[in-house]
Amino acid sequence: MATVRGCNLPDDLYYNVDNNVWARREADGTLTIGMTAYACSLAGEIVSYTPKKAGKEIEQNKSVSTVESGKWVGPVKAPVTGEILAINPDVAAKPGTINADPYGSGWLVKMKPTDWDGQSGALVTGGAVATGFETKMNTDGFGGC
Repeated sequence: MATVRGCNLPDDLYYNVDNNVWARREADGTLTIGMTAYACSLAGEIVSYTPKKAGKEIEQNKSVSTVESGKWVGPVKAPVTGEILAINPDVAAKPGTINADPYGSGWLVKMKPTDWDGQSGALVTGGAVATGFETKMNTDGFGGC
């Protein structure tokens, strides 16, 4: 796992660095989507989670959900185009779960990608994760998680 400025970034995930989101490709080809630890640190404690409905087709870089904290309201964007299959009922009941476990129980939606092979090449994974986020954090003037 990469750690950049105190933010954990598991290197087995796929990241859209610009949008601070991750995707985990499951054995059946579906994706689990969530916010990065960096995004959680920027937002502060998440107090509201409003996902799009299951069955909705979401274009790449469009919102799969809206989250709200005491200092920020904004979209969580899809790393690839796909159909939302499920939302996280635990996060709906307790949005702070996103902050507590962003890569585990704090996932936001599950999606069926429509063009994984065509769009996943734009995502960062493995050893490039640390470099990508270090550059972004420098640009953003981010001190650390």
